[in-house]
Amino acid sequence: MTHTKMHADELTIPLSLVRRLVADQFPRWAHLPLEPVPSAGTDNAMYRLGDEMAVRLPRVPWAAGQVAREQRWLPRLAPHLPLAVPTPLALGRPAYGYPWHWSIYRWLPGENATRAPLADPAQAAIALAGFITALQGIDPTGGPRPGPGNSSRGVPLAARDAQVRAAIAALDGAFDADAVTAAWEAALRVPVWDGPPVWIHGDLQGGNLLVQDGQLCAVIDFGCLGVGDPACDLQVAWNFFAAEARAVFRASLAVDEATWARGRGWALSVGVIAYPYYRESNPVLAGIARHAIQEVLAEERLAR
Repeated sequence: MTHTKMHADELTIPLSLVRRLVADQFPRWAHLPLEPVPSAGTDNAMYRLGDEMAVRLPRVPWAAGQVAREQRWLPRLAPHLPLAVPTPLALGRPAYGYPWHWSIYRWLPGENATRAPLADPAQAAIALAGFITALQGIDPTGGPRPGPGNSSRGVPLAARDAQVRAAIAALDGAFDADAVTAAWEAALRVPVWDGPPVWIHGDLQGGNLLVQDGQLCAVIDFGCLGVGDPACDLQVAWNFFAAEARAVFRASLAVDEATWARGRGWALSVGVIAYPYYRESNPVLAGIARHAIQEVLAEERLAR
């Protein structure tokens, strides 16, 4: 499988290295077939191990801390969630020049939602709203807060202002920069979250959702997991759903107007930053970003 590098400091993780790591540290699984899994993910490389497991290895330095986060918290959160999430089975160690810890998970059936059509987007919107509600209802005590070494998701939008404005300047005419700037500044005027922090996935978008038989069945990639502003997870309303399903999604959530508006700001923020960065190296992620920006701008036009 040919892989286009997305980051200057990204490691190349060949199949031979993964096979050696598995054989050395988990010899009981050394006989199982191992093959790369095509993915639009940006932080980790993934390989299927046999029929029932997946090997996931960070390929950039900032993803290295995700391993401990998922290993610790996913088993605690999973029993409270209405959709399947990854189950860690084993923790691998650095070896043979590979510098970070890595994980083996139970394989989750289903196809990525960027490729598999939904039988009923409105029903998927209800299911995802139920997942978010359940996640936010779990006791957040001890959960990772945004900050150095952790995901920046869930912070006040103003903390992303400089990065967003730099990304707007890099859009190179792909979108109306004045309209994007106006939408972003509108988001910055929304009152900040003043409630207690809640659990957030942090990166809810089609690439992190699985579909089976047309139904949403699982949420994956919890590398941005943490506690913070609940609006962060509402970004999926714009980066994944169209207007009709988005309305169903909102009706299924108990969120106030300010939280919904910050969610729109999150969708725009993540989309604007991701689009110029991944436009050449990751067409799937760039497409998700484009959809988010277009949906936000369409809503802004309708609101005038």
